[in-house]
Amino acid sequence: MIEFWLSAGLLCLVAVSFLLIPLLRGRKVQAEEDRTALNVTLYQERLREVEQQHQAGTLDAEQLQTARDEASRELLADTEGSEARQGRRLGRAVPLVAVVLIPVLAVLLYLQWGAIDQVEQARTFAGEPHSIEEMTTRLEQAVQNNPESAEGWYFLGRSYMAQQRAADAARAFGQAVKVAGREPELLGQWAQALYFAADKQWSPQLDALTSEALKADPGEVTSLGLLGIAAYEEQRFADAIGYWERLVAVLPEGDPSRQAIAGGIERARQELGSSAGDVSAAQPQVAGLQVRVELAPALRDKVQPGDVVFVFARAASGPPMPLAAKRLTVADLPTTVSLSDSDAMMPQLKLSAFDQVQLVARISRAGDAKSGEWIGQGQPLASSTQDVQRLVIDSPDGTPP
Repeated sequence: MIEFWLSAGLLCLVAVSFLLIPLLRGRKVQAEEDRTALNVTLYQERLREVEQQHQAGTLDAEQLQTARDEASRELLADTEGSEARQGRRLGRAVPLVAVVLIPVLAVLLYLQWGAIDQVEQARTFAGEPHSIEEMTTRLEQAVQNNPESAEGWYFLGRSYMAQQRAADAARAFGQAVKVAGREPELLGQWAQALYFAADKQWSPQLDALTSEALKADPGEVTSLGLLGIAAYEEQRFADAIGYWERLVAVLPEGDPSRQAIAGGIERARQELGSSAGDVSAAQPQVAGLQVRVELAPALRDKVQPGDVVFVFARAASGPPMPLAAKRLTVADLPTTVSLSDSDAMMPQLKLSAFDQVQLVARISRAGDAKSGEWIGQGQPLASSTQDVQRLVIDSPDGTPP
């Protein structure tokens, strides 16, 4: 920081020096002006002298005019350029004012629009850290210098979690939410840190955070993983399987965490005393709907294979929040999906708790579950329906309630 201001000060001195040069020449200009005044006085004396000689009869009219012209030429030669020097004198105040204002304005403008915080951050992260502790120290310094950096708080929280400092991570993620807003990913990370900071004790705050995150993004991975962990710890193995299966469905192929999650699903199935294919048989009372999702032929040229498809069931009369949801892509269509209590968006809102539900399939290129480009909606039906329901995406999405 000191080096920066020293360099800036040196540049200001160089700039100011160009303005000081005319001022340093001021004495020479003053001497030239004094000489000009003397020449004018001598010229006037010369005119009076030749006039007296003319009156005395020493000079005739022609000689008088010649003497006057000669005096004028001498004065003109001696005072040549005086007007330009006078103009320069009148402008001496401008450089003097500029000498004072330039450094002051430069500092003020830089403080207003400069990037001193980025300079400090670059200096903080110069060079590779040698340990996670050193990285944490750097991140702590970064958020101290720039407390409005959501990214700084986010990565500090991740660093704390890597060191098993869940309580510190919760505070960091809380600050990130305060700065950046209630983004689903930040809410999920915050909830996860609070869960481990409370020694894996679930709370209404965690329920609210994960519900808000999944309402905004049904595929928010941290919230799905956390809900699976909490369900497993509470021996709700069917719910844990449901959350983790939803998590695997949204993770990209080749993600290294897929294998670990698959291992968790298998352990949960073993705890249930069932194989991978008969979880539903172990809980026949769980409500479930089979939905055949198709894309209208007229829309095939208007969508892209990577566009996100949300398939969900919501109460026919009740809260607009989806009761169960699956996330697909256009490339998966047509396909048949199952919606059950294990696909619940919020633990307190389950498909089996409502007699009448409505099926909806929405295509959103931006991946927004609440609005998109195209939609298909079914008529209200009983949540206990066993027949496969056909749902065709065929209409523009007006985002109805």
